[in-house]
Amino acid sequence: MRRWVRIVMMVALAMCVGAPALRAEPSAEQLRQTIRGYIARQETALGAFTVPDARENGTLRTLTLVRVHERVGKTGAYYYSCTDMNDTATGDQMDLDFDVADTGTALKVVAVRIHKDNGKPRYTYDDHDNLVPLP
Repeated sequence: MRRWVRIVMMVALAMCVGAPALRAEPSAEQLRQTIRGYIARQETALGAFTVPDARENGTLRTLTLVRVHERVGKTGAYYYSCTDMNDTATGDQMDLDFDVADTGTALKVVAVRIHKDNGKPRYTYDDHDNLVPLP
């Protein structure tokens, strides 16, 4: 009987110490809230949410959030979702993609890209989730 107790205790200890804790995947709403918070913090710190536009020599576009899309997903190590935004200077409707990393202790936006400008896509993805620029 003692041997059985010792085996059970060793297995329990290994489960607690040796194995990494299982974490729940972040919910879609947690990911969307991370994006909203990122935008809000930049607006507070800088007075506006801005994104450099690579097609315009890095010119900063000042944008206002219309909505974060309901759809979220995961590609590789990052979660993602998109937003609809308006350019305050031109009135252009922009679709931005936000990549979100789960650091283990928090969700963090790690990349922002302009995906569509007035409905016209700037890139797509191939069968291996590689970004492919469009003309």
